[in-house]
Amino acid sequence: MVDEGAGWLGVDLGTQSVRVLLVTADGTVLGSGSAPLAGRREGVRHEQDPERWWEALCTASRAALGSAPPGLPIGGLAVCGTSGTVLLTDGSGRPVSPALMYDDGRAASEAARARDTGLAVQDTWALPKALWLVGEYGPGLRLAHQPDLIVTRLTGEPPPADSSHALKTGYDLGREAWPEAALAQLGVPDRLLPDVVRPGTRLGEICAQAAEATGIPAGTPVLAGMTDGCAAQIASGALRPGSWNSVLGTTLVLKGAARDPVRDPTGVVYNHRAPDGTWLPGGASSVGAGALAAHFPEADPAVMDERAAAFEPSRAVAYPLVSPGERFPFRAPEATGFVLGDPGDDAELWATLLQGVGFAERLCLDYLHHLGAPLDGPLTFTGGGARSPYWNQLRTDILGRPARIPEQTEPALGMAALAAYGVSGAGALADVAERMVRVRTVLEPRAERTARFSEPYARLVDALEERGWLPASVAHDARTRPHLDPGKP
Repeated sequence: MVDEGAGWLGVDLGTQSVRVLLVTADGTVLGSGSAPLAGRREGVRHEQDPERWWEALCTASRAALGSAPPGLPIGGLAVCGTSGTVLLTDGSGRPVSPALMYDDGRAASEAARARDTGLAVQDTWALPKALWLVGEYGPGLRLAHQPDLIVTRLTGEPPPADSSHALKTGYDLGREAWPEAALAQLGVPDRLLPDVVRPGTRLGEICAQAAEATGIPAGTPVLAGMTDGCAAQIASGALRPGSWNSVLGTTLVLKGAARDPVRDPTGVVYNHRAPDGTWLPGGASSVGAGALAAHFPEADPAVMDERAAAFEPSRAVAYPLVSPGERFPFRAPEATGFVLGDPGDDAELWATLLQGVGFAERLCLDYLHHLGAPLDGPLTFTGGGARSPYWNQLRTDILGRPARIPEQTEPALGMAALAAYGVSGAGALADVAERMVRVRTVLEPRAERTARFSEPYARLVDALEERGWLPASVAHDARTRPHLDPGKP
């Protein structure tokens, strides 16, 4: 059983900040803290100084604990990081390279070599970056994922990696082992890769030095975490088979739950593994709210949303990629964003972009249906885009299915739930998460609006197929799958 009288800490190592939440087993937020991070971007290069992560964590954790009731016991903590962010360390866990961030693109040739061995990796995944780092810094070092470095500081010992972060480093979640033959063919040095455990596994406890720096009591259990996308999924409560969480931030990520992996020969959809052995399929698109910021950097979103309501649907149709290349619901490195038609003014262009993200989200769900993924559970909206009531209802109408909006959707909440699950050692993660997650709103689609968006959606699907990005079979299924019955997923 989860200790009802304890507080649980979740740590989220983001791109722009470190966030820490202190919550109870019923989801009451007792404290929160954050500290900013900065990185270096130059072309395909994106890196950070990993020492800054620890400094930011110390600031954020002290802020989160500062408002805790006196004498509150801390039951445990877990850490999530950006998926695919890695660095090299020495034998004691000290960094010897900068951290190559999740979207660093310098290892494209190494990724091609890995794919030649049969590994389904993408250019920005951790395994190609590990090979690139070895080429730059030489053998004899150890690879660390972003949370591994923080856990080393918290416990005083380099930990095994969690299998969620290890996925993009080539770890075989089905066999729960590194693909030794492929790694040998790639020339991966001995001892480069860490041991791996399932999320929720106890890694150690807060050491005295870390307690002094962070304010977290010495002896607090530290549990293996998951990637930020999986953490956000836990925070949404979407852990029952058939449930899905749509995270709309700068880009769009869909994460679901299934009893078995969702097989995708193209590698567009990949599967994390939950601590209980079930599967968390999903994919990450390059479409998202970042397109709004790019077109309207000074706009007031609430004002623009109100004006956009007059254009349902817009006369124009957009595929609003935030950056070149698409990863989900199709793989097209050469893809670029586009607008079909001519929006009459800024308000209609805003509407076109909002609807375009909704159409891309619908196509993602259609692709999951095409693969046979279970879609019969609830859909949850999280991420920064979910702060817009208008956009939430618009997306619900475009998708033709109900959507839930939780009160608190931070990945740090998901890590607090995972820590509580790991320490309790009993029950299901879904049970623990559903107790912590509080649903604020449930939106219902309006059937007449869903029908209204069918024609522009079909136009977008046609355009993607004509460009050679969307396979014909996927396009056919997207055009013919019904979306008019709100009771059908």
